[in-house]
Amino acid sequence: MKLSPSLLAPATLAAALVLSPTTATAEPASYTIDDEHFSISFQVMHLGYANVIGMFTEAEGSFEYDSESNDISAGTVTIQADSIFTNHDRRDSHLRGEDFLNTDEYPEIVFTVGDFETTGDNTGKLSGDLEMHGETKPVTLDVTFNKAAEYPFGHEKYTVGISAETTIKRSEWGISYGLNMVEDDIKLQFELEAIKD
Repeated sequence: MKLSPSLLAPATLAAALVLSPTTATAEPASYTIDDEHFSISFQVMHLGYANVIGMFTEAEGSFEYDSESNDISAGTVTIQADSIFTNHDRRDSHLRGEDFLNTDEYPEIVFTVGDFETTGDNTGKLSGDLEMHGETKPVTLDVTFNKAAEYPFGHEKYTVGISAETTIKRSEWGISYGLNMVEDDIKLQFELEAIKD
């Protein structure tokens, strides 16, 4: 039996669709933040004269990242609150105490990833929840994806570099001491490299 051209064309098309390779799409992969390349800094205005600049020196985190779409879909960052450092011992002890972070009662500051919204080729807004001082509030970070590529030496694994920042009001987390001296607004900045697991 000979197939007519009208029957042969659909059959040929179906076979081509089955046999032709489909376009591969990237899937989110797990990334762990490299503790050698992870900086968390903050600044706050003191009495209108100058910003006090500090850091948290101990933190870890991981997240899900899609390298094709530049999308972060899940993850957490955990900061050890008592690692706060402003290069002044007496001030750092005060910041760890009950007037500010109260690190004995609340030893960790935790950011949990929520939704990600793309705003440009390498930028986006990352929303999530920030748990600090016994309170959990929503925050949104402005994110810039600096680079994503195989690392040129050392571990040589696929690595993404990210800068992120946000400004929060400390009083929303119940840290209201000295608002007439130390401003409410705290600018937070994150610089990190994260390695694909």
